[in-house]
Amino acid sequence: MTNRPIDVPRADAPPINGVPRDLEAFVKSDQFPCVGAKSALALAQLTVLEGDDILSPTRDAELYEALGRFGAATQQDTRGVASFACLFTHRPIMSEVEFETALWTRIQALHDIDAERGQHWADGVDNDPASPVFSLSINGIAFFVVGLHPGASRPARRFCRPALVFNAHEQFEQLRMDGRYGRMQSIIRERELAHTGSINPMLTDFGRGREAAQYSGRKVQPGWTCPLKIKT
Repeated sequence: MTNRPIDVPRADAPPINGVPRDLEAFVKSDQFPCVGAKSALALAQLTVLEGDDILSPTRDAELYEALGRFGAATQQDTRGVASFACLFTHRPIMSEVEFETALWTRIQALHDIDAERGQHWADGVDNDPASPVFSLSINGIAFFVVGLHPGASRPARRFCRPALVFNAHEQFEQLRMDGRYGRMQSIIRERELAHTGSINPMLTDFGRGREAAQYSGRKVQPGWTCPLKIKT
């Protein structure tokens, strides 16, 4: 086991099929257990937006628009696994608490844009972050968010720069319906156990725990309160 980020090429190395080399190396590494992301990369279904400092709001509108286009595309094709990653910059390395604050600041900004445009909350999920069936809704589409950053305590979340990865909730439902979700979940947990000695204690199936508490990757206490303020 290691406490440093996975070795990756420089962020400014030429991208491969639109995916920056550092992200490609991270997803392909043995320490990264998510077979869904590996599949998305292999099938050219990993969409990437390069952002600015994760503490800066300058690219929020651009991120919102790009995420909306990605979400609409996933609704048209639910057969495969697709992910959307926004990669940020920030120095120095943030603590897990600092990253969690930054993550929810960006999510709040996306939600504020969504509310200003009068978008309805996605069907099938709750808009209460404390609910076990909550999911973030952007442009009427539900997303599960995975935060990555250099200061993450778990290797699977320890990327060389801050990043937010968005996965469409409906995609998970389709995987459950065709029987692939359970197999993928088992493989992910086996790989994480093999490389880190434990399974992420924050991860739970949809409806069995607080989804919002899983986004940052930090192990939160039972009394943790999601900072997202929902506008209706």
